[in-house]
Amino acid sequence: MNRFQDILSFVRVAELGGFTVAAKALSTTTSAVTKSVTRLEEGLGVQLVHRTTRRMHLTEYGAEYYERCRQILADLDDAEGSIREANIAPSGPVRIALPPSFGRMTVIPALAEFYEQYPKVVLDLCLKSQTANPIEGGFDLVVHSGRLMDSRLINRILVRGVQKTVAAPSYIERYGKPETPEDLAAHNCITGAFGPNWHFRGEGGGENVVRVSGALITDSGDILREAAVKGLGISQATWWLFREELKRGQLVPLLEDYEIEAEPIAIVFPANRRTPAKVRAVVDFLLKITRSSDT
Repeated sequence: MNRFQDILSFVRVAELGGFTVAAKALSTTTSAVTKSVTRLEEGLGVQLVHRTTRRMHLTEYGAEYYERCRQILADLDDAEGSIREANIAPSGPVRIALPPSFGRMTVIPALAEFYEQYPKVVLDLCLKSQTANPIEGGFDLVVHSGRLMDSRLINRILVRGVQKTVAAPSYIERYGKPETPEDLAAHNCITGAFGPNWHFRGEGGGENVVRVSGALITDSGDILREAAVKGLGISQATWWLFREELKRGQLVPLLEDYEIEAEPIAIVFPANRRTPAKVRAVVDFLLKITRSSDT
């Protein structure tokens, strides 16, 4: 116990920059904190803290020891928190940003099952076309389509698959079927959030970018899909958006020999030391419902 208290005292001194403020944070005396740090130094045989009348700072040994001790205390806090939550049902609000189409097609149909399992969790759903950073948006987690560059974030992949180019049978009957990506220049293409530059597999396994055009532009996945079903033009997006219509034959895949891997759909959340049980419950559930319908 003395060893643990000594380490805790040292970590607070390093974090707060002084013995007196550390003592106040630990509800003890400055003398007790000083003795704790001195005992550590004597036991290790090195000086951890440079002390002067005006300021203190960590030695090279002290800085290294602080990082190790801080990690140990964080791991202990994480373990204790997990054990405390193990027998407590997840509860409280979870604020989530979702692409509108993903929310409507995947999440909302499964909400009854979610609330049966987690009746004390309150979901605050915000349907937004593209939100990549939950930290800046004030969300507990985000479902995002595309790549992530922020190291402060954790992501769990929900959906992988190919980029699909599709059209309704009625459109193909009227205007014909493109045989190569370049043939799209003669077709009415419905462009979405990723713009008029459509990506295909090129010769030698490279990527071929074809610029398309058409009479309808939208940032809504729902409109993109429904317009294609109505025969208004050719659409391109991740297979997940079109999967039900492809199964039912309402949409037909085009240019399959030229398909490339689509950007994944992932859950994104801050890289906190410990993720609250209510957020873990939502993450686990999203993984479950996407895996169960990933066919």
